[in-house]
Amino acid sequence: MYKVIERFHDLQDSKKTKSGVVYHEYNVGDTFPRKGKDVSEERIQELAGSDNKRGVPLIELVEEEAAAKKTDEKSSSGKTSSKKTETKAAAE
Repeated sequence: MYKVIERFHDLQDSKKTKSGVVYHEYNVGDTFPRKGKDVSEERIQELAGSDNKRGVPLIELVEEEAAAKKTDEKSSSGKTSSKKTETKAAAE
């Protein structure tokens, strides 16, 4: 999964309307690609690097971070850590 780090309109994801062509807008924090849209590895590399029309990375990989967070939240027994439970109880 990739996260959008710079707002952009995807020039390879558009629809025609009465007013003309509308390109899908991605805002910072959005998931790329949007649900139901498949993109090539080349397109991902283009948007993740500086070889695009904006010249800066627009998306970044986030799978590794999410997996690390899930691992930290679970203890070796597979239950959530007591630290998280204590925090939740304190908030209530």
